[in-house]
Amino acid sequence: MSRNYGETWVYESLVGGIPGLGISRGIAVAIQFLLFQVGVLALGWYYGLWDAVVAGTVAVLVAAIGSVEMHRLGAANRRLSTPPEHKRLLFGSSIEIVLGVLAFIALLTYMIAWDGTLIERLFGPTPPVPVVYLTLLILWDLTYRIGTSWWSAVVALWRAINVELGPTEAASVRRLDAENIGFSALQLVLVPFLIEEPILLGAVVGHVLAVAIVCSAAIALT
Repeated sequence: MSRNYGETWVYESLVGGIPGLGISRGIAVAIQFLLFQVGVLALGWYYGLWDAVVAGTVAVLVAAIGSVEMHRLGAANRRLSTPPEHKRLLFGSSIEIVLGVLAFIALLTYMIAWDGTLIERLFGPTPPVPVVYLTLLILWDLTYRIGTSWWSAVVALWRAINVELGPTEAASVRRLDAENIGFSALQLVLVPFLIEEPILLGAVVGHVLAVAIVCSAAIALT
């Protein structure tokens, strides 16, 4: 299985590209989860923000499971006998990180310009700087996963239109596209925490529906 530069997600390249860091995917995800979760618990205890700990814990779990799914989808796509153009488009373009950045900037715009009181409602009139920092870091992790799911869906539709596959591999890519729908639907566990934020709620649900529609079209065309 190729793991050359340009044939991995940016997330995978960061983990695998650190000199002397030869850890497995499972350990990398476990470290990510522990660092984030310890941060959530420690800051929640220190600043007395226990109401935010539950939401933070759910967000950390979603990010960790999303990391596992990124590894699974990346490895499965690299095993396909699709032409190099497919893998260059999926991995080498790094469009997933561009989409993640756009989603993150949209979220920050909402928090700053559209609803400037959101941080205050979450953390009080004087939000602790470390809490805001960790919150934004976790939110970036989530929006990057959203960008990856978007791009995977778009490339899946391109592949379905442009690449001929045998029956066995066609069945495999249909399962991959269905898994991407599940990857995006994972974000729905955040819905209970967004009930009072209709714009964010609509964005998350709209994202899931968009991925489901595009991936379903790819499945039908494969």
